[in-house]
Amino acid sequence: MDTLSLILDDMHFDGVVFVSSVNAPPWSWRLATPGLACAHVITQGQAWLMRDGAEPLLLETGDLVVLPNGAPHHIQDRPQSAATAQELLPHMAQDVIGARVNSGHTDGDSPQACHLISTHARFDVHMAAPLVRALPPVLHVRGLGEAPPPWLAVGLQFLALEVTQRRPAQQAILNRIGDILFMECIRDHVETVAEGSGNWLAALKDRALSTALALIHRDPQHNWTVPDLAREACLSRSAFADRFTQTLGEPPLTYLTRHRMRLAARQLAHSALSVGKVADQVGYASEAAFSQAFKREYGMSPSVWRQRQTDAAAAARAQQHLEPHPGPHLGPHPGPLSAAA
Repeated sequence: MDTLSLILDDMHFDGVVFVSSVNAPPWSWRLATPGLACAHVITQGQAWLMRDGAEPLLLETGDLVVLPNGAPHHIQDRPQSAATAQELLPHMAQDVIGARVNSGHTDGDSPQACHLISTHARFDVHMAAPLVRALPPVLHVRGLGEAPPPWLAVGLQFLALEVTQRRPAQQAILNRIGDILFMECIRDHVETVAEGSGNWLAALKDRALSTALALIHRDPQHNWTVPDLAREACLSRSAFADRFTQTLGEPPLTYLTRHRMRLAARQLAHSALSVGKVADQVGYASEAAFSQAFKREYGMSPSVWRQRQTDAAAAARAQQHLEPHPGPHLGPHPGPLSAAA
């Protein structure tokens, strides 16, 4: 498995939620999903993506825009929309897959109406941290123009079809579609990153560094040393260490330790394995040494971390039951992606 595949596999996308909206001017939705990736697909018409401190971004039919870290933003009919922004997040409920809403203006037949599919998805924020930090705040894939990526039309047609249906395994399929679309966006972006740019993603295009990263991600419990990794990368020890540090922003063994701690954090949060067993799985023969390394990275012991994650998950479940989701305002469902067909 190649390095990018290993890294993306570690992210564990799930809980993909979609909501469809039909919006006649003036309209404006506000969305912020910290810790969740979010995206919008324009199936008909156009919209503007607005973020504080950034230039307005025009989105047209067939476009896909992804915000990897769920940064606060507005999506609306024009940069200076006359509409009062409405919150989109309350409509994005796990138990209402593909809910349909409108912005209060229901003239879906208007030539100026925008048909929009919006989504957010959970992922392992700790495992994804290096990748998300290296990505721009917005990934914009154009559906029109000289050379739209061939995967875009197929993926968005599949998405539009699945969102409209109520069939068994819908959530699992939507998880995979969301997963694929996000990975395609990242893959396209990686191809634009110049080698030697100093961006973490540039390491994926460097044969030597990519080899070392693949070894670390494939076998993190192995007792890797800098000479071992340098030999596998076909570089001298000093040349490898210098290139790794310059490109990824930290020395090889620091990267290895942090990757192990991220793996351990996931195991502690989502499994019943003992701290000693988790330590063993990430390459530590000594539970004490593991606990010290974990505390340096997360500021608390593994046991305290586990308890806090358990408490946070229980609180989130309780809050979800306490807060009623607004009923969807049914409107015309976005049609097929005519421009992407």
